[in-house]
Amino acid sequence: MFKIPSINISDFAYTLPEEKIAKYPLQKRDRAKLLVCKNDSIYDKYFYNLPELIKPGTLLVINNTKVIHARMNFYKKTGAKIEIFCLEPMPDRNFELAMKQTGHCTWKCLVGNAKKWKDEKLELKINSNAIEYLLKAEKMESLNGCFLIRFAWIPEYLCFSSIIESAGMVPLPPYIHRPAENSDNLTYQTVYAENNGSVAAPTAGLHFTPELLLELSKNNIQKTHITLHVGAGTFKPVSSESIEQHIMHSEQVVIKKQLLNDMLNATGEIIAVGTTSVRSLESLYYLAAKIHETGEMPVEINQWDPYNETLNALDRKKTLMVIKDYMDKMQLQQISFITNIIIIPGYRFKMTDGMVTNFHQPRSTLLLLIAAYLGDSWKEIYKHALGSNYRFLSYGDACLFLK
Repeated sequence: MFKIPSINISDFAYTLPEEKIAKYPLQKRDRAKLLVCKNDSIYDKYFYNLPELIKPGTLLVINNTKVIHARMNFYKKTGAKIEIFCLEPMPDRNFELAMKQTGHCTWKCLVGNAKKWKDEKLELKINSNAIEYLLKAEKMESLNGCFLIRFAWIPEYLCFSSIIESAGMVPLPPYIHRPAENSDNLTYQTVYAENNGSVAAPTAGLHFTPELLLELSKNNIQKTHITLHVGAGTFKPVSSESIEQHIMHSEQVVIKKQLLNDMLNATGEIIAVGTTSVRSLESLYYLAAKIHETGEMPVEINQWDPYNETLNALDRKKTLMVIKDYMDKMQLQQISFITNIIIIPGYRFKMTDGMVTNFHQPRSTLLLLIAAYLGDSWKEIYKHALGSNYRFLSYGDACLFLK
């Protein structure tokens, strides 16, 4: 039985002045301001204070996805610019394999100026490290406002990760309103980024430095990795007035057995770094519930699965053990799946005790997730931040939410 909370999206709107949106990051990552909300109290700190704000024994779950240079500009012979924005590899949506492809591959893409691109193949010459590459793009078919694009390149022995790194640009969020610069190659990437696949950064992680991670470790605050490849849908506002009409974006999650072991062995709270980590961790519950129910691993976690009351019977340890036992049975060290879940007020958090996150756009599913955790106090928190010179969105400041 599904019990979807009644949500009016206009209740999750607030006025965000343009000048509050950070256009550039701070020079030092961990100098960002940190709004702390604990036991309904709000106070101001800095991100470098994190080790003293979190209890020893806490396990931080961080998203180690890596932002790819997903935005590429091709030019027709007429001079018309065609922008191709790579969203996900097709047909199997496996980023790890797609990045290793040689010679050619196919991606689902957004295409800017698509009306001016007919049937001709586009070519882009790239010079990188004294080597010249030739990248060709062919428009295959239309797909729900996107296009399937077949890429082919010379030299054919190169993998797609090398090609896109040289041919593309950092896909800065649209609200930053400026072109990507060379500095963004470094700053729009976490220091622990490892697995290629995101078209947007898991921004809460942008504040960490190697020194801060070491300080956390010295304080017996451990970290473990999860991977969610962030899609462009993360920026899509909820346009309908009723949440039931909103179609949630899907993203790929990759987990390793080490994550399960780390969570099972955790002696303290589990704090997710970023809404992407929250979404990944909470998806594990519904992954386990379906394995427990059918004995098989589902390909996708559906948008409304969290509101299916028949899937709410496991505790945290049982959740982790179900997935671990399945991986042992199938002799797997890692598994991947697609999550579509939407976390809205009324949701009961099962895998997450607290979170580190940035400030989010009005009417966004990310703000709804925050409201699900905080309740109506999100309004007071955002009002405080707007009145206290906090910087908002991807390159902005951070929050720490603890119960």
